[in-house]
Amino acid sequence: MDPVLIDLPMQLVSERLILRCPRPGDGPVANEAERESIQDLRPWMPWARADKSVAESEAWCRRAHARYLLREELHLFIFERDVLGREGSLIGGIGLHHIDWALRSFEIGYWRRRGFGGRGHATEAVHALVRFAFDQLAARRVEIRTDDANRLSWRLAERAGFTLEALLRGDSLSPTGEVRSTRVYARVRGIEEPLALPNAAAAAA
Repeated sequence: MDPVLIDLPMQLVSERLILRCPRPGDGPVANEAERESIQDLRPWMPWARADKSVAESEAWCRRAHARYLLREELHLFIFERDVLGREGSLIGGIGLHHIDWALRSFEIGYWRRRGFGGRGHATEAVHALVRFAFDQLAARRVEIRTDDANRLSWRLAERAGFTLEALLRGDSLSPTGEVRSTRVYARVRGIEEPLALPNAAAAAA
């Protein structure tokens, strides 16, 4: 099946959050969130640059929107939900990457805006995306890969019920050019997740 024909919602809603696909016009707010968080993101995220312009952020949002429609990568912004259920502050990003639609395998990546730590937002967003992947996309495997030195990130993976499968020692370079090791976590259908339900099997057909 051509992945473009897979029907996907443009946003997911959890108890406190709205996870929404980037769209044209999001560049200014995305740029602001990244700039505020640059010191936290720079050691781990190669795309985190202090000199990124609003135009560059806008171009990224438009490309991310297109890639979502093509089902190549599923980037989502994380917004707080206000009391009326509307989008509030942009507090980070999350997404499904390195997608293998034949295997139904996905990798989750995420980042959080400075000033919004300690509230469980990132964990809630990961839980929401995991449920979306397994329950609606019929995932067989969902991974989280994180720098071994990024304790906050891999602790989140563990809180979200992922199993540490491997430590890839000295496998890549960090954004600052230092040799890093990568932790590989996963949730797998039939192990951490129950065997496919009938509706999930139908979605995979």
